[in-house]
Order: sequence, then C-alpha cells, then structure tokens
Amino acid sequence: MVKPNEQSNRIRVRDKFFRLYLNREKIDEIVSAIAGRVTRDYTGKDPILLGILNGAFIFASDLVRKLNIPCEISFVKYSSYHGMESNGKISRLIGLNETLRGRDVIIVEDIVDTGHTMAKLLDDLKQCEPASIRIACFCFKKQAFRENFTIDYCGLEIPNLFIVGYGLDYDGAGRNFPDIYQLDTPNG
Repeated sequence: MVKPNEQSNRIRVRDKFFRLYLNREKIDEIVSAIAGRVTRDYTGKDPILLGILNGAFIFASDLVRKLNIPCEISFVKYSSYHGMESNGKISRLIGLNETLRGRDVIIVEDIVDTGHTMAKLLDDLKQCEPASIRIACFCFKKQAFRENFTIDYCGLEIPNLFIVGYGLDYDGAGRNFPDIYQLDTPNG
C-alpha cells in the first residue's frame, strides 16, 4: 500500500513511513548536471548506456533524454535485496543481448551502497571486452561502500539512509514517486 500525504511531506509504503528527502526539482538539476558531464566526455562517440533494473529505469530514462550525443540504451537485471536489506547473494536475472566488444559502456545505476552488485556486473562486463566502462549513479552511500571501483558520474552522496522513490523501492513498492523519501524514524 502506497499513500502520499502532501501536507506533511510523508508517504506510506507498505508498513513503513517515509519523509521527503529530495524533491523532483533538485533531482532534475542533478540529472542535468550528470548529462552535461557525460555529453562533454562522449562528444564524437556513440556509447551504450546499460541500466540496472529495476531501480535505474527512471534515472536512465531521464538521463538518456538529456544527452546531446548519439547513444544506445539497454538493461540488465541483477538483484541482492529482499525487503530493506541485501541478502549478500547476487543474482543475474536478465542478461545482455548486445555485443559490447570495443564499445564504450556507461553503467547507469540508481544507487550504489555496498557496491557488491556493481562489482559483480563489472566482472561480467570485462569479459565482454568493451573499449571502456564508466559508472553513473544517482545516489552513492559512501559509508556503506565495501568495494574498490570508481564511480565516474555521481549525482548525490548520501548518508546510510534507506530511501524510496525515483525508482528506488521498499520490497518492490514506492518506485513511482517523483521525489525521494527517507525512512522516517519514530523520533523524526
């Protein structure tokens, strides 16, 4: 069950309450800034953007529409979450159909926290022999990060919060909100 309450900037997603963390106008500014950097870095090139389902579909859609370069977009699906926590087991649920050999690849992710899923994807992609691999993520939880790779285009570094909206979910729900909300604690 998902219920917005416009007056208090709180929403309910399933059995949890969340409060506004980042509004849609600020989200748009962040996506525009990332798109500007990607456009500058890839002028004269034709990269393939590789969105990570399910969460990155909204960010990937917004990003690709703001790019001023030729590009392609595709999606893969990896999963390590159940409910609000990572189960530590990374599963590839949908794979690539495109040939990446010699291509410039930009991975598009909604959020990087521990980095374990991204590390698995990077290992898989390196076997495809792309010309280059860069990572664009909307949110980065530096405090939770446990891997050793660079995020090339980071929209926003956030504390170790549980957030929903703008593609991010709680147990499959809440992705549809255009704003981002953080888990509300009883003490606010």
